[in-house]
Amino acid sequence: MKQKLFFTLCLLLSVGYAQAQGLPTNPEPGKCYVKCITKDTFKEVTETLQVYPAYTTLQVVPATYKTVEETVLVKEATEKYTYTPATFENVDVSYIGKEGRNDLSIIPATFGRDSRTFETYPATSGWEYKILEDCPSVNKDDCVAACFVEYPSTMRDVPFTTLATDASTSSNSVPEKSTSYRKRVIKTPARMDKIDIPAEYKTITRKVVDVPASTTSNTIAARTETVTRTLLDKKGGITTWEEVECALLDPTIIPIFYETASARLTPASKKTIDNTLLPLLSGKAVSIEIMSHTDARGNDDYNMSLSQQRANSVVNYLVSKGISRSRLSAKGYGESRLTNRCANGVECSAEQHRRNRRTEFRILNN
Repeated sequence: MKQKLFFTLCLLLSVGYAQAQGLPTNPEPGKCYVKCITKDTFKEVTETLQVYPAYTTLQVVPATYKTVEETVLVKEATEKYTYTPATFENVDVSYIGKEGRNDLSIIPATFGRDSRTFETYPATSGWEYKILEDCPSVNKDDCVAACFVEYPSTMRDVPFTTLATDASTSSNSVPEKSTSYRKRVIKTPARMDKIDIPAEYKTITRKVVDVPASTTSNTIAARTETVTRTLLDKKGGITTWEEVECALLDPTIIPIFYETASARLTPASKKTIDNTLLPLLSGKAVSIEIMSHTDARGNDDYNMSLSQQRANSVVNYLVSKGISRSRLSAKGYGESRLTNRCANGVECSAEQHRRNRRTEFRILNN
């Protein structure tokens, strides 16, 4: 039940949309429709245009000359220098071949003799006890005598050597020895003598402008022309839907060939366009797009440019046959839409590359 309701709703919506767009309400299954464009209407108007402006022509009056004489410098003043070398003479130069010196002699030191008396032991005195030898007493102490005794000092003479004169030297002078060598000295120095060379002059004749060039003018009137122009009177537009084969809405390859590396159509290709595209465009007010492709050989940018030029050649040929350029579109794709694997760097046969070199057209729904 829900499916049936949904189908009924879709049918009503499609019918409403078809009526709003002007499409057939009961189209046949498998049919396609494109919008057809009514042609613009034009009218002619006549107006006068200035086709050549007014202008002035000029005529040159040549300059006149006169002859004058003039003294000119042909060689500048200059200077010349002469060189006088130096002269030399010989002189004897004395020098000390061996310097003088002083020889030294040694005078040894001299000595004298002398002596000095020293007290080696001082004078002494004191009491001394003596036992008498003929003491009659058994006790020796009874025979002791005390005597005050003096002893003189002890003296000694000590001899020694004295320095009379210390060692010294005496100087003996040895005279220097002189000799000489020969030397060349400048007697007169070298010099440069300057000699002035005067300038040279010449009298010439030349032509100078006496009266400068001038012009005379002449005014040329403007030219007009009556021109008939065609103006748009009524703009056309989309008015009806035209039934076409559905296959024509997809890109369709047509056997259009060009001269090698050129966008110029061959006579056989022009015949193909006459038999294929002209009937489609003449019988129905539809628009088409021409699409041209190249293979992957060659420079990418060159292929893109070449494909665009080839698509333009087809459009230009159709325009020459009376088809409005507004219904035609040209697009070059170069090698950007290859139909097989034969891209840059891939080895392919000539037949495989040929499949990519194609021209297509499709119906534009506008």
